[in-house]
Amino acid sequence: MKFSDKAQPQISKLPVYQPGKPIHYVAREHALPIDAIFKLASNENPLGPSPRAVEAMQNALADSHYYPDGACTELRNALATKLGIPANHFIFGNGSNDLIELLAHVFIGKNTEAVMGLYSFPVYKIVTELMGGTAVITPMPDMKHDLNAMLSAITERTRIVFLPSTNNPTGTSNSVEEIEDFLKKLPDHVVVLFDEAYAEYTLGGIDMIPHIHKGKAIFCTRTFSKFYGLAGLRIGYGYASAELIDLLNRARQPFNVNSLAQIAALAALDDVKFLKQTREINTMGLTQLYSGFESLHLKFTPSDGNFVLVNVPRAQEAFEFLQKRGIIVRPVPSMGDYLRISVSIEVQNHALLKALEAWLDYLDKTNTKNTTSTAPITTP
Repeated sequence: MKFSDKAQPQISKLPVYQPGKPIHYVAREHALPIDAIFKLASNENPLGPSPRAVEAMQNALADSHYYPDGACTELRNALATKLGIPANHFIFGNGSNDLIELLAHVFIGKNTEAVMGLYSFPVYKIVTELMGGTAVITPMPDMKHDLNAMLSAITERTRIVFLPSTNNPTGTSNSVEEIEDFLKKLPDHVVVLFDEAYAEYTLGGIDMIPHIHKGKAIFCTRTFSKFYGLAGLRIGYGYASAELIDLLNRARQPFNVNSLAQIAALAALDDVKFLKQTREINTMGLTQLYSGFESLHLKFTPSDGNFVLVNVPRAQEAFEFLQKRGIIVRPVPSMGDYLRISVSIEVQNHALLKALEAWLDYLDKTNTKNTTSTAPITTP
C-alpha cells in the first residue's frame, strides 16, 4: 500500500505552494555571480532587515540555549501600546501564514466552507482544503474583491471569509466604505480573516479595531516579513477579541515563535529611520515602475503594496528570459500572462525594466509579441 493510500483523502489533492526562487539557486542554475542577481519575486524589503533588529539579535545570540517566551510577552506589550488595544488581544505565529492555518484549524472541518476571492493568496484555499473544508471561490472583477458576491456566497456552512487588504497578487484593496458596508451585512456565524500583510504600505486603510470592540468576529493578521525586513525569521501576529485569541491559543503549538524573531521584531518596531526609508523607497519605486511599464506599453494594476502585477506577453517565457539575466520575478500562471514584480531600489528597478524591454524586442524580432492575454481566467 502506498503512503497516499494511508493519508487523509484531501492531502494528495492539495497543491504544493511554490515560493519565489532563492538567489543561490538561480546563481548556480545560470552560472551567475550572486551579486549580479536581483530578486524581485517575494515582496521582500530591498533595504534588508532593520539594522536595529540585526543588532538586537547579535546581542542575544548567547542566550539561544533557552526556550523562547511562548507568550511573546515583551512584543505583545509593545504592540498593545502601539495599537492601543489590550495585550490579551494578540497572538503570534511563525509568520502570518502560521496564523492563517491556525484559524482554519479552529473553524474549518468536514462539511464547512470558506469564502475567498479568485485571485487571492493561494494559502487560503490550501488551508481550507487541508482541514477538509470546501473553498468557495468568488469573482474579482477589475482584480478587486467583489464584496457583494462574497456575501452572496455565504451559507450556513460558511465559517471563514478571507479578505486581504492589500490583496496579493493583484495589489488591490477595497475602499473603507465598501468594507464597512460588508461588515454590516456579515452574518454572525462567520469569522472574517482580514489579512493585513501589507498594512504598513497601505496608508489610509480601514481600522478594524473599532469593529472588533463592537463584537464583530474579525481576526486581523500582520507580518514582520515585508515592511520590517524580517522575512527569514518568520514572525507575524494577529489581533482580535480576547475570546477569539483564547480559542486560537488552545490550538497553537508551544514555542511557535523563536527567541531571535521576537527580539528582532521588538527592535524593528522602533527603528523609525529604517521604516521611514522603507516607505520612501517603495513610493519612489512604484513611480519608477509605473512610468517604465507605461513606456513599454505594458498594462499593470496600480498597487497598494510593495509589488506590482503587470501583464507581459508570454509571461512564463518572459520569467525564464529574465531569470537567465539574473532577475527573479514571480509568474502567476493561474491568471494568464501576468508577472508579479516586487518593488526594489532604483538600480534594480531599472535593470528589470531594461530586461523587459529586451524581452519585448525579442518578441518583435520573432513576430510573436501580440500574444498577450489580458483577460482574467474565470475559474480557480
